[in-house]
Amino acid sequence: MQDMLVRLLGLPDITEKEKELMENHQVIFKRPIPPEKSIVVNWVREHFSPNWADEVESSFSALPINCFIAQRDQDILGFACFESTAKNFFGPTGVLSSERGKRIGEVLLIKALGALREMGYAYAIIGGVGPVEYYKKTVNAHVIEKSERSIYQNLLKQPK
Repeated sequence: MQDMLVRLLGLPDITEKEKELMENHQVIFKRPIPPEKSIVVNWVREHFSPNWADEVESSFSALPINCFIAQRDQDILGFACFESTAKNFFGPTGVLSSERGKRIGEVLLIKALGALREMGYAYAIIGGVGPVEYYKKTVNAHVIEKSERSIYQNLLKQPK
């Protein structure tokens, strides 16, 4: 998998998408707070992977926390972290399969990238990208040449 580069100064406006998700699907987007740490980390471990849960846990070491979640009532629907493994890196991110296609992931992505912009970055790295076309289409990201060898190349993976 390769890394991608995204220009943060021209991110799409998600105001209307976020409003529509709130009004029609009761989805709210927020940064979790410290008393929610175990809930968020355990949810990511259960629905995605232990490695991603470790990255999410790392995002709680910053204040404000370097993660956004989407929730409906007491249910987490998705998450997006940044600067959890490396400076200026976006990820990991995920949305429940039952909630995909509603643009929840898009809102989470742009909120996280916007937070990186607010931190002073003009560009961000999306590390170890799976859905290259999605990032190209959504935020005009570009594959970084010769980035197959990345910070994840020798990652120790938790047994399944």
